[in-house]
Amino acid sequence: MSASIEPTGTGTASRPPQDQAGPHGSVRHTLLETALEVFTERGYAEAVLTEIVVRSGLPMGSLFQHYGGKQGLYLALWEEFREEQERRTAATLAAARECGVDDPVALFVAGARAYLEGAWANRRLAGLFAEDDGPAGFDVLRRQWDRAWVRRNARLLEVDEERRAGRVRVRVLTTVIGGAARELGDCADEGEAREIVDEVCGILTHLSTASGGGSAG
Repeated sequence: MSASIEPTGTGTASRPPQDQAGPHGSVRHTLLETALEVFTERGYAEAVLTEIVVRSGLPMGSLFQHYGGKQGLYLALWEEFREEQERRTAATLAAARECGVDDPVALFVAGARAYLEGAWANRRLAGLFAEDDGPAGFDVLRRQWDRAWVRRNARLLEVDEERRAGRVRVRVLTTVIGGAARELGDCADEGEAREIVDEVCGILTHLSTASGGGSAG
């Protein structure tokens, strides 16, 4: 599982359902919340639309009108999670820069911490996407997004992407964040989650500075 450390510039495409005003927003929110429950319990492949509709108390027509089917529900949940993570990390980076932080490693670690805290706060969604059980084509979509995430992290760390060593280093750091996010889903409580976040941020700081921070490529 992964998310962006730097904003992608596409965050206005769709807002989380709870932010949408009016009756249609409420319907979308109910459908997505119910779909998340069913996907979490059954897995995507075993989930059926009739169960989602019955639990939501809404007509099947509403589901098809807003999402077109099971795949549309899953991808809408993915967009919600991705955009929320991007907003969270972008806000953290903006605040850090306003406070005068300009060290690439410090900014990278601050963004990573914000992402990991978001993964804990939205652990049901994070856990859903950590499973290899999504609609056809989702793996391709996720890999494309992961590659974009690595490129954004390389820019944040001021790494020369033309040099293989730099690309590998950023990919390793990004993989550490993604792996930690998956572990957070199994935490027993917030205290354990915070311990993991602190530990991972320490590892990221060590790996980044040990390899020369943003100056090496």
